[in-house]
Amino acid sequence: MEENIGQKIKELRVSKKITLKDLSKKTRLSIAFLSQLERGLTSAAIMSLKNIAEALEVDISYFFAPPFENSKRVIRSYEQEIFHIENSKFIYYNLANDAEGKALTPFLVTIYPERGQDQVIPYAHEGEEFIYVLEGILTLYLENEKYDLYPGDSLHIDSSVPHNWANFTNKVVKILSVNTPKIFEIKKPR
Repeated sequence: MEENIGQKIKELRVSKKITLKDLSKKTRLSIAFLSQLERGLTSAAIMSLKNIAEALEVDISYFFAPPFENSKRVIRSYEQEIFHIENSKFIYYNLANDAEGKALTPFLVTIYPERGQDQVIPYAHEGEEFIYVLEGILTLYLENEKYDLYPGDSLHIDSSVPHNWANFTNKVVKILSVNTPKIFEIKKPR
């Protein structure tokens, strides 16, 4: 995976006519580190990739392989790929291959702790959502109510009901999220 990310960084950097030195200045990452990253000899932390993405004017998800390239039906736990990263707080791992023509989109979502009690604004969209808390305490906003969900708790809603979630603990929260329609065709406010 590091080779694939590094290759995409290099291709994008070269296409924008940005030197390693220029990218180093913009990201505050060393030229040696960036060179190793481009050659797949090292990996980068999410924050480093976020800085690189900003410097190259792309979303961080650009660096990750498309989730549905593989025609395999079974995805082993070690094969899960990052599908989407949102605001450096939410990482969505794709749990299905070959989603063409399928109504459900399953994800493992890792939610990092919030820095402070930011205002969480409920939003609505078409479709349905099912969530199941695997680890940690998820704070859920549903219409005008606030709920704390614990491991083993779940929720199934019509997505037209205003909702949102956050992690106000100091530990990571992991949830299983199954959505219809494909949630990344919908722009979520945060």
